[in-house]
Amino acid sequence: MTHTPLRIIFAGTPEFAASCLDALLKTHHEIVAVYTQPDRPAGRGRKLRPSPVKTLAEQHQLPIHQPVSLKQPDEQATLQALNADLMVVVAYGLILPQPVLDAPRLGCINVHASLLPRWRGAAPIHRALLAGDEKTGITIMQMDAGLDTGDMLSKVECPILVDDTSGTLHDRLAELGAQALVDCLGPLSAGTLTAETQDDSQACYAHKLEKQEGEIDWSQPAALIARRIRGLNPWPVAYTRLGEDNLRIWAAHADVTAADAAPGTIIDATTDGIRVAAGEGSVLLTQLQLPGGKPQPVKTLLNAHQARFMAGVQFG
Repeated sequence: MTHTPLRIIFAGTPEFAASCLDALLKTHHEIVAVYTQPDRPAGRGRKLRPSPVKTLAEQHQLPIHQPVSLKQPDEQATLQALNADLMVVVAYGLILPQPVLDAPRLGCINVHASLLPRWRGAAPIHRALLAGDEKTGITIMQMDAGLDTGDMLSKVECPILVDDTSGTLHDRLAELGAQALVDCLGPLSAGTLTAETQDDSQACYAHKLEKQEGEIDWSQPAALIARRIRGLNPWPVAYTRLGEDNLRIWAAHADVTAADAAPGTIIDATTDGIRVAAGEGSVLLTQLQLPGGKPQPVKTLLNAHQARFMAGVQFG
């Protein structure tokens, strides 16, 4: 059954959001405007760079709005004048005041990368992985004035695999979120979706990631260290001190076998990886990055830097 096309305002910024916009563009619905964050300085030259959502919107000649805030009455009036049926918000990055939430006929819905209320906030993908969750998913939520507190309209589960990084999990959830969004629009328009209230007692807050979270504490169990390395890939990337340098760790595996060495001590370095003692067990580092260099497999790194990774060398 094909429902009447909806007039949709789309609001989002990163790649995750661009996946949802791309899926909407393949439907019969009309994107009347795209809202995204202002261009930001990026790269070594600090040149202004458009968001992935803006880039995609430009390719499809969609009207683009990039307000610094939606709190000003004139910005709210501009949005209200679009006469939209629905506003779809995906990792937009701006707070929506009540006049914006109330503007579309069907309100505003959000595509959130967790099984709410498990991880509310800015970094749900990373926090689920860092916490050792066995599954996560996508929640389509009717937005209210709270932080990811609105009623849930649709939920789709996604298992977290043993070798997942935040990058691989992000990509699967982006695809899952785009499909979940498209699937819910017809029932939403027809009024057949059943909203479920969140249980606030089950909520966790997914704090924004900070660079300093990447430093490895070798006194922790190997399983936790390996999980942190996966959870912080591709940003901010785990690291440890090697002499005066920060050594970035892109990939590693945990070994529960007891290590007869102080935590942070290199046990051995072979083409299979650099084995380091942890508080419990050991961690096999398999992809590393020295300052000024590129991420590379340990086998390649040892060809030029074998002396820096001799058994007995201490990290941290």
